[in-house]
Amino acid sequence: MQAIMLAGGKGTRLKPFTNFFPKPLVPIGDVPILEILIRQLAKHGIKDIVILTGHLAELIEAYFGNGSKFGVRIKYFREPAPLNTAGALAFVEKLDEDFLVMNGDILTTLDFSDMMAQHKKNKALATIAIFKRTVKIDFGVIERNESGDLSAYVEKPSYDKFVSMGINILNKKALRFIKKGEPISMPDLMMKIKESGEKIRCYEFSDYWLDIGRVDDYEQAQREYEANKKRFLQ
Repeated sequence: MQAIMLAGGKGTRLKPFTNFFPKPLVPIGDVPILEILIRQLAKHGIKDIVILTGHLAELIEAYFGNGSKFGVRIKYFREPAPLNTAGALAFVEKLDEDFLVMNGDILTTLDFSDMMAQHKKNKALATIAIFKRTVKIDFGVIERNESGDLSAYVEKPSYDKFVSMGINILNKKALRFIKKGEPISMPDLMMKIKESGEKIRCYEFSDYWLDIGRVDDYEQAQREYEANKKRFLQ
């Protein structure tokens, strides 16, 4: 299996950590988050990796090189202009029939092998990894009827919602929905696929997942990684 790693963002929500180096090189413990992901992929036999870069690309390329020290083969593609989270896929050459596309800034224990097996079993054009997350509203939530009268008042409610983990599997036929050189987000790509009538499956995962894009989540990831490194790197 082949993996495409998205590593071109500026990481604005993680400033000042990302002022001088790209978010995928932000350390979790003493290891960059992208290195943790690459080592996990290698464990699952995913050794053909393309890293899509943009912001401070030279630092990512200098750190990972050709991937040999991690037991993988790494190639790079620098976006000629920002192409959002799916647009650069149109430039990647020699894609496998099915390939993994994932953000380079997440901490997870996802079983990549099982996700791919389920994707192939379901014969889907795309599979989205999803995780149930509790979203807390720090305000009193008001519900009203059409006349403007109060119908409910809930103080600081919590809601359980499935969110995208930033990990997807695509069949290369999905590339027909991407116009080369035009920006397109992964959500917009998925909706184009759905609206065409093609099958998109959701792969529910419940063990561990955290996007480190916000400072509080980054600090949480630091604590939980240090408490049990073997959970993420065996």
